[in-house]
Amino acid sequence: MSINMQIYLALLGRLLLASLFLISGIGKVTGFAATVAYIQSKGLPMAELGATAAAALEIGAATALVLGWKTRWVAFLLTMYTLATAILFHHFWTFAPPQLAAQQVQFLKNISIIGGLLSVMAWGPGDKSLDARKTINHLKEQA
Repeated sequence: MSINMQIYLALLGRLLLASLFLISGIGKVTGFAATVAYIQSKGLPMAELGATAAAALEIGAATALVLGWKTRWVAFLLTMYTLATAILFHHFWTFAPPQLAAQQVQFLKNISIIGGLLSVMAWGPGDKSLDARKTINHLKEQA
């Protein structure tokens, strides 16, 4: 695979991962009451604070991921967040058969997203990112 293709695939991967979090975060803002009610239905405390924090994290982290800013740290935060949401909201092993399959798919979707985020953590954001520009500028300053 050419280096040029790798550069654009890394960018596309970040954009696709970010799209899920950005849309979800905006949905939490526009449907705030429903988000709070859903969190409360799971028996979690401080639902309004949780909904606010989740929306801010999703929108902020998605934006940083698109820009490729602090990418590895953002991918780590999103990994922890996605794992927590999988366990707290899609614990399929506790559901009766009518809901079990749907919750299992949601849980596995989150685990798959974590796989993509781990790849970003391992390989970095690619050359089309603010992180790469910072590295290039730092190298120029040292020369």
